[in-house]
Amino acid sequence: MAHSVWKFIWEEDSWASWFVNIILAFLIIKFIVYPGLGLILNTSYPIVAVVSGSMEHDGSFDKWWSSSALCGQKSCSQEEYYLQEGITREDFQEFPFENGFNIGDIMILYGTTPEDVRVGEVIVFRSFRADPIIHRVITVKEKNGEASFTTKGDHNAASFSFESYIPEDVYLGRAVVRIPYLGYIKIGFVKLIGLFQLIV
Repeated sequence: MAHSVWKFIWEEDSWASWFVNIILAFLIIKFIVYPGLGLILNTSYPIVAVVSGSMEHDGSFDKWWSSSALCGQKSCSQEEYYLQEGITREDFQEFPFENGFNIGDIMILYGTTPEDVRVGEVIVFRSFRADPIIHRVITVKEKNGEASFTTKGDHNAASFSFESYIPEDVYLGRAVVRIPYLGYIKIGFVKLIGLFQLIV
């Protein structure tokens, strides 16, 4: 019996075998690989797929640095925006992922303590949205022994209101590695599941 099941899964070339392989791969990744990575990387979200363009840079660093932003109610450049936060061009170019990243990229996270988060690092945090948000830290504050952050998407004109105060208890980890394009697999799979749910 076990031999015939093994043969069906690994050797048979049929749609049913292919379907079972996909289900098995999904289960192994979701319940063994992902939790294992989470344990190693010290976070419940060890890998995230980038699903929005909020961290993209248009063209070169110089082009992005001079692109439009919003300083209060006034139009300004990204440079002016970051300067009002005390971040110079030289500072920014020393930050991790100084050229941003794109939709479809995979980001590997490491779960540091909130107190170890620094300005310029890219963090992932929970918000009112369904998916966690991955943006760059532009200020770090500490009050009564608890850290809080302000973040901004590099591509965005300014921080959203919900980013002005991010308490440490919603912090999930900081981005340490970028793998381009691999996230499209997850995005495609999620869209397929959504379509299936819509059809059902």
